[in-house]
Amino acid sequence: MTSDAPDVRGEVIAAVERIVRARVVRQRDVAGGYTFAATRVAELSDGRTVFVKAAVDDMTRRWLRAEQRVYASIDGRYLPRCHGWEDSGATVLVLEDLSAAVWPPPWTEGSVRAVLEALAEAHATPPPPGLPRPDDVDDLRGGWQTVAADPRPFLSLAVCSPAWLAENLPALLAASERAPLDGESLLHLDVASGNVCIKDGRCLLLDWSNAARGNPPLDTAIWLPSLHLEGGPKPDELTEPGMAELAAVFAGYLACRAGLPEPRSVPPPGVRPFQLAQLRIALPWAARCLHLPPLG
Repeated sequence: MTSDAPDVRGEVIAAVERIVRARVVRQRDVAGGYTFAATRVAELSDGRTVFVKAAVDDMTRRWLRAEQRVYASIDGRYLPRCHGWEDSGATVLVLEDLSAAVWPPPWTEGSVRAVLEALAEAHATPPPPGLPRPDDVDDLRGGWQTVAADPRPFLSLAVCSPAWLAENLPALLAASERAPLDGESLLHLDVASGNVCIKDGRCLLLDWSNAARGNPPLDTAIWLPSLHLEGGPKPDELTEPGMAELAAVFAGYLACRAGLPEPRSVPPPGVRPFQLAQLRIALPWAARCLHLPPLG
């Protein structure tokens, strides 16, 4: 089933109208990142506009349910306004329309600072009950173990030589094993430019489907490679104490995935090229943090 199926569109429109108590007069599709979930801006009969996320299959339904639990439990300045939710005939989340907000890149000192401030506020928020641990959301810690079991997909990327990997894989494995992922803070766990915007000088964090309970620097470690990829500062400039092992964890997460075929759940142009581009930043950063030799 695709997001253009007529029965899905009809159910979604009816759900939106019940949530916002106004008629949908027009809607337009907007880019939804690495997901097949239907994402649209709806224009309403009273002149308002809202952002609509709708599930189109079981996977996107699970993602939206996880995201909605955050909006239902937290009221933070770093969150967009949530207008409402339905999970009956259609699974629909209606948020404020942020089309007029500033969406990096380009990155400025102010926008980088705004993201860090929003993350600090989120990390200080008591997490909703029942949030998973980071490794329960995705296998973060096991990336280098996967590479060790079969290094061929990773080595096909030519990010480093087989000799460099053989020499330094034990250190990367050890760093990932001791990485402090667990904690009691609310984590976003998917900080990237597609999930942040700046409105009225403050950052809003979007797409909470990966929300977890864990160690705050993990959010920053996940963000820094894509930030530099998009013209922001080098990861070293924002590295916090104790982040070396987290850098190794995220590099491993990318290393075991970037050389694989595209997942069926991701629309074109796919996620693998983006993972590879981040890996070319994340692995040298992890090597520097762990005092390993430069990649050869």
